[in-house]
Amino acid sequence: MRVRSDRTYRFAVPPAALWEACSAVEHYRRWWPWLRSFEAEALTDGAVWRCVVQPPLPYTLRFDLALEEVVPTRFVRAGVTGDIAGSATLEIDAVDGGCSVRLRSDLAPRNDLLRIAAAVAGPIVRFGHDWVLDTGVRQFRQRALAG
Repeated sequence: MRVRSDRTYRFAVPPAALWEACSAVEHYRRWWPWLRSFEAEALTDGAVWRCVVQPPLPYTLRFDLALEEVVPTRFVRAGVTGDIAGSATLEIDAVDGGCSVRLRSDLAPRNDLLRIAAAVAGPIVRFGHDWVLDTGVRQFRQRALAG
């Protein structure tokens, strides 16, 4: 089972302000308590981020994000490897009153436990994925962009 997403979120800040917040990787664990472990130095080409995510389900995901292309204030393309594998892109565009962020991903489970869970309980796996995205955006608005 593949989990594909194509979501657009609007933010009431200009692209530069959103990018500045996204670049503060040292704050990610504080903003997102479900991010159990996070190792990253910067939001730059060639960086590798090591992540451990705990959705509200009985499993933990361990994966790396390899930042393949980063265009400040505009675009990020990453490869994903680990318990899940695939690709993700983030596109930022200026819009009236702020910016829009389009997040696209195409992911598949790589370990046996997740493959079985996806085959048997696909909607639950989708719920966990969507929960991380929706909760992450809500917490980002409240914690990274507030004030």
